[in-house]
Amino acid sequence: MNAKSPTAKAAGLRNGAAWVAHALEAEGVDTIFGYPGGAIMPFYDALVDSGLRHILVRHEQGAALAANGYARASGRVGVCVATSGPGASNLVTGIADAMLDSVPMVCITGQVATSLLGTDAFQELDVFGMTMPIVKHSFLVRSVDELPNVLAEAFRLARQGRPGPVLIDLPKDVQVGNAAHLPAHAPAPVEGEPAPADATLAQAIAAIAAAEKPVIYGGGGIGIADAVGPFRRFVEATGIPTVLTLRGLGALPGNHPQFLGMLGMHGTRAANIAVQESDLLVVVGARFDDRATGKLAEFAPFARVVHLDADAYEISKLRTADVALPGDVAAGLHALTAAAPAVASPAQQAWRQRCDGLREKHAARYDAPGQDIYAPALLKRLSELSPDAVIACDVGQHQMWVAQHCRFNHPRNHLTSGALGTMGFGLPAALGAQFACPDRPVVLVSGDGSFMMNVQELVTVARCKLPVKMILLDNSSLGMVRQWQELFFDKRYSEIDLSDNPDFGALARVCGIPATRIDRRADVEGALAELLAAPGPGLLHVVIDARANVWPLVPPNTANSTMLDSNPNEQRTEPAHALPA
Repeated sequence: MNAKSPTAKAAGLRNGAAWVAHALEAEGVDTIFGYPGGAIMPFYDALVDSGLRHILVRHEQGAALAANGYARASGRVGVCVATSGPGASNLVTGIADAMLDSVPMVCITGQVATSLLGTDAFQELDVFGMTMPIVKHSFLVRSVDELPNVLAEAFRLARQGRPGPVLIDLPKDVQVGNAAHLPAHAPAPVEGEPAPADATLAQAIAAIAAAEKPVIYGGGGIGIADAVGPFRRFVEATGIPTVLTLRGLGALPGNHPQFLGMLGMHGTRAANIAVQESDLLVVVGARFDDRATGKLAEFAPFARVVHLDADAYEISKLRTADVALPGDVAAGLHALTAAAPAVASPAQQAWRQRCDGLREKHAARYDAPGQDIYAPALLKRLSELSPDAVIACDVGQHQMWVAQHCRFNHPRNHLTSGALGTMGFGLPAALGAQFACPDRPVVLVSGDGSFMMNVQELVTVARCKLPVKMILLDNSSLGMVRQWQELFFDKRYSEIDLSDNPDFGALARVCGIPATRIDRRADVEGALAELLAAPGPGLLHVVIDARANVWPLVPPNTANSTMLDSNPNEQRTEPAHALPA
């Protein structure tokens, strides 16, 4: 009897596709994002009899980014599904985004039958080879008997150590093959990271005690390691001034008295100056990314480095660590916290006062002149009105304004494409987050350029009746590219004009989503309140000045001590050696 025939199904024989669906349920998966097609059709047939909730997106990139957002917001493995050929290749950007930002995902793609592999069959692509550089591991399943090991290993690898995406390429004959003899799926255990060695912990404790100007530099690895609580206790026990990376935002509450802000290219002056003056950096779950360090050779020139990270390969990769602490981040922080002195040294007390003064002196101002909408002030108010919201943003100027002016109480409340900088990330990530957190407010902040890249997912939001609130900052241009062309390319503007954008409100309403447009500062308060109070989805189309720039800005290939202000003709250079003590 053929296992793929209706008669076989009625007789109770289970095929490979049905076994995979049950395995996903056994792994705790409840929601998957995908788009069907020929080579994955047996799996979609199996979904009819499964308990899985499938979300039909309108483009496979939307599926990968929705699974990405689901995983970021929940800490669980996100799952996306696509067919072979173009279906699989359309997942690639979302998979790469997950790899570079350490997001746990399992991506399942249909593939032509094993007998056709290598024959250039219809919609055949070497997905195994194509994705190898952007996944933790790729599997090409060649028989039904491989399924138990492949599914268990895929989820274990996605979760264990530094998380990331894993791909399962599933030929059609494997999906329809008889799997009645396979055992029920058993998830593989995930091994924890060992604690940092006692000897190196002792060195770190001594370095912190001896420092006069220490700074804690926290990154995305804090949230990934579920170490937010231990990190906060370490910061508060030591009293050390703290800076965070883009992906680390939320590891400390935005209003925490020791938080100096984000460091780097669009970081705060207080954060960048403190790091450049420091004599010790205690680096927790960060990787010395170029957007954080500026010119690496001149980054924190007087500082020794204590580096704690779950991924040993990140330690001393870009900046040599004087004390290396590979291993369990939470355990390492716990040990450092237990050794914190009850009273700081006089030098460290003076340093704290210096950093407090920097924070006060360089605090952001929101009293911009004129009646046009000032995006930083709007985003600050959004954060005040919805302090517990999950905010997903796209890439561009608005991404940096969100990082600078919204306040997050946990890293999972800030969903942003960090290392890859994926335009079009925000809308599908927001819908994925809403499925992960159905009882939480989810807000998308996007720009007119990014929004159009996955605008088709408006239909998914409407179809699923997701209460995602969308704030679209529209400057009728590719704002960040325009800013760089203004500052660094002699105002030779090239292909940044988006003045022919569609009517975004009409576009949303056609999809069944209410929309409002504002262009005056006086309308911001009421429009935000109305948007957040609405029971379902909504779009707030916000028109802003096309000339608005993100400040401060560290120019490319310069030290973080050199920052441009809102007046580009007045470059303030504060070399670390010349800063007041």
